[in-house]
Amino acid sequence: MGFKRKIMLCEEVTGAKSCVVSEDHVRWGRLGGSILPPLKLLIEFTFEEAKREKMKLKVYADRLSQPSRAIIIFCKINGIDFEEVSVDLVKGEHKLPEYKDINPMAQVPAIVDERLKLSESHAILRYIAETSPGVADHWYPADPSSRAKVNSILDWHHSNLRLGSVTFVMNTVLAPIFGRTLNPQAATEAEKLLSSSFSNIESMWLSGDANFLLGNPHPSIADLSLVCEIMQSELWHDKDRERILQPHPKILQWVENVKKATNPYFEDVHTALYKAKEMLKAKQSKSP
Repeated sequence: MGFKRKIMLCEEVTGAKSCVVSEDHVRWGRLGGSILPPLKLLIEFTFEEAKREKMKLKVYADRLSQPSRAIIIFCKINGIDFEEVSVDLVKGEHKLPEYKDINPMAQVPAIVDERLKLSESHAILRYIAETSPGVADHWYPADPSSRAKVNSILDWHHSNLRLGSVTFVMNTVLAPIFGRTLNPQAATEAEKLLSSSFSNIESMWLSGDANFLLGNPHPSIADLSLVCEIMQSELWHDKDRERILQPHPKILQWVENVKKATNPYFEDVHTALYKAKEMLKAKQSKSP
């Protein structure tokens, strides 16, 4: 018999720490004028068994995607039980009908949690932080003003750091892989946006001796999202990386701080990016 709705009872029954009964059982017990005969009607569960009943969170991702990496790292460091489903962007798997059924925008990442299908990395990070037990408050603060500041950085990110990062790497390195043509003018404009974004991060959110954004002692989901974006610079040409990043020592130190705070998961999840970097370098060395 399938449960329509389950109700957790706190009272111990036949030695169980917890027990779950269906709504039908409750209704039957009330109509019968009795208090749920424990040995006949109660189905006993340990807390662990109750957890296993919930469908595992599915994270659809490509580890070469910076927002995908942020979500995977967040889940791992917070001990969240999830299944990672690979979506290969280079092979075009994000355009397959079965994936578009999950995310009609045909982008990664996306998640499926029970009946919920959700896209947009920041929405996903917020959702997981709010619905997963045991996530430390510093990741997404409960205090309204502190949370609003984190949200402000996340909203800023889309049209500043992320826009500059994606446009620059596409038009200096990745375009041919996706059958596109490099656009030097677009790369030049993107570099300007990147440089101004780094300057703004340093002056507004990493002032003084701050280890993390907003002067916090621990990272938030904003730190993780932005640093995973900056890590895409691993794919840049060495001369571009040095020219753009070296003038921003606070950015470089902040990246190291986030790595240390989230390792070993940070480095493990970025292994795919490092491998892609070596492959690109090898390919470039063979080019005339």
